Amino acid sequence: MKSTKVLDVRGMSCPMPIVRTKKEMEKLSSGDILEVHVTDKGALADMPAWTNAAGHTIVDQKEEADVLTFLIKKA
Repeated sequence: MKSTKVLDVRGMSCPMPIVRTKKEMEKLSSGDILEVHVTDKGALADMPAWTNAAGHTIVDQKEEADVLTFLIKKA
């Protein structure tokens, strides 16, 4: 799946990955996909919780070399 925009928040700790993701999502149109790269392991719980609360959808999630990647589709 192709992302509309990539957000690199590697090295940031909670709550900054969520704060930055929220700001970027506000700039996108409905149906756009934001690809988020994060190293904070707290994002494993935080990102799905925030995405669900905001009405968006995680369409893919993976972990490679200690980097979590989330593909989030804007509602």
